[in-house]
Amino acid sequence: MKEYIPDETDFLLSGYRYDLPPERIAQFPPEERGASRLMIMPRTGELALDHRQFEDLPDCLPKNALLVANNARVLPARLIGSRSTGGKVEFLLLTPLPLVTRQARPDKRGKDDVFSAEAHGLLRAGGVVGVGESFDFGAGISLTVLETGSFGERRVRLTWHGDPVKAFAATGHIPLPPYIKRTDDIEDKIRYQTVYANRDKTGAVAAPTAGLHFTDDMRIRLAERGFEWAEVTLYVGYGTFSPVRSEDIRHHRMHKEYIEISEAAATAINRAKASGRPVLAVGTTSARALEGVEELCGRVLPYNGWTDIFLYPGRKFRVIDAMLTNFHLPESSLLMLTSAFAGRERVLSAYSEAIKSGYRFFSYGDAMLIA
Repeated sequence: MKEYIPDETDFLLSGYRYDLPPERIAQFPPEERGASRLMIMPRTGELALDHRQFEDLPDCLPKNALLVANNARVLPARLIGSRSTGGKVEFLLLTPLPLVTRQARPDKRGKDDVFSAEAHGLLRAGGVVGVGESFDFGAGISLTVLETGSFGERRVRLTWHGDPVKAFAATGHIPLPPYIKRTDDIEDKIRYQTVYANRDKTGAVAAPTAGLHFTDDMRIRLAERGFEWAEVTLYVGYGTFSPVRSEDIRHHRMHKEYIEISEAAATAINRAKASGRPVLAVGTTSARALEGVEELCGRVLPYNGWTDIFLYPGRKFRVIDAMLTNFHLPESSLLMLTSAFAGRERVLSAYSEAIKSGYRFFSYGDAMLIA
């Protein structure tokens, strides 16, 4: 396939601005999971857009495609507590919970099932927060500040009682994106998770949103049509919301995110590539996981580790051949990734048509298939 050749505008932050009416930002999921619209956009050639429903996906996929999805589960990682002075404090855990628990040690100050470990997160409170200050968030979760960083980031000692996943579920809130102008509710605990999210992979602070459209029935239909399915893990971090501040986007530095690729997933991907079958990333997070490990290892191998890959126009895709994704924020690294895959002007033209046609944007919005 002919590689996209960027021009100077592709490297400017201003090249990724577009006007989006506020009413196009989905504040709630569709009434039924999977009841979303699907825009079909060819990656190359004439820009002929097709408007379908997500239930039509099996008819629109490249023949014999291997779908690779991110099975990370969203943690209710936003904790709300109070200071000893009575003021409100909020903490968002950024370190993937499995990495926290792997280094956990029994807390000698408490009972046998009390554990603690170091972690990083964002802490917000009125006034100055000092090193050594402690906060309680209920359900047996507390923390002590060990070190302060920039933009509210803190290194902390996190303490919990019993199963940390259950503890966070009991007291934490789903960290909805800032463009959703409401507090999380019970429905979000279900709908801001994919149906294939793995409890053992609980630790993302944002959902791999392209996967939110899938239902169990859709998974069955895909299997019946002969489409292979593989899963990788990328613990989606705060960087997915972090704005690109550099006018020359090549100066932007991505937040690191932890990925896990099993031997079974690596084998499936390499088998598909060797046989000429297309590899389709379900979402930008799956794309970053696959392209990230390829950049680090030279091919897709079993891997547990960090990636800070930043895909923008001019960066080559060596693993994925097609991508299912949602519509992304202006000036965001995710819009730049999509533009790297299909061309900036091409993507923005499709976005313009999506706005005119009433598509819903962002996390709870509609989907786009680029193939």
